[in-house]
Amino acid sequence: MYSIGDKIVYPMHGAGVIESIEEREILGEKKSYYVMKMPVGDMKVMIPVGNANHVGIRGVIGRGDADAVFKCLEGGTCEQNANWNKRYRENMVKIKSGNVFEVADVVRSLVQRERVRGLSTGERKMLNSAKQILISELVLAKNLPPCEVEDIIKMKIPI
Repeated sequence: MYSIGDKIVYPMHGAGVIESIEEREILGEKKSYYVMKMPVGDMKVMIPVGNANHVGIRGVIGRGDADAVFKCLEGGTCEQNANWNKRYRENMVKIKSGNVFEVADVVRSLVQRERVRGLSTGERKMLNSAKQILISELVLAKNLPPCEVEDIIKMKIPI
């Protein structure tokens, strides 16, 4: 169980800080919820406490792992499936995993593809979503402002 002030990651949504734990009645059922404040976009997310493990909630990575994520972004170009539909599904699996290194891989590969060939509307949306997930965790891990983390990401990804 997490406490108020803990930094957590909610796969597909990103990282945030637990602001409160509240009991709410929804559809006649009382449940406890983590109220997580996101550092990017000033959004709040409510996560049922009982579902936290099931949905893959985990703690934010440490500073050392954040440095490793930045190093991962520097990796060379990667082979991408030519079929956009299959590539999209593979990337979605990586994002849903909640693994920050997998999300970084998606960001790197889509940024590289965008620079060379351009992206479809669906892949552009996926890139924006994956970037926000990645940035939100790195902001909390490195204690940096979102714009600085985004600049580092842009600088690290090779052409």
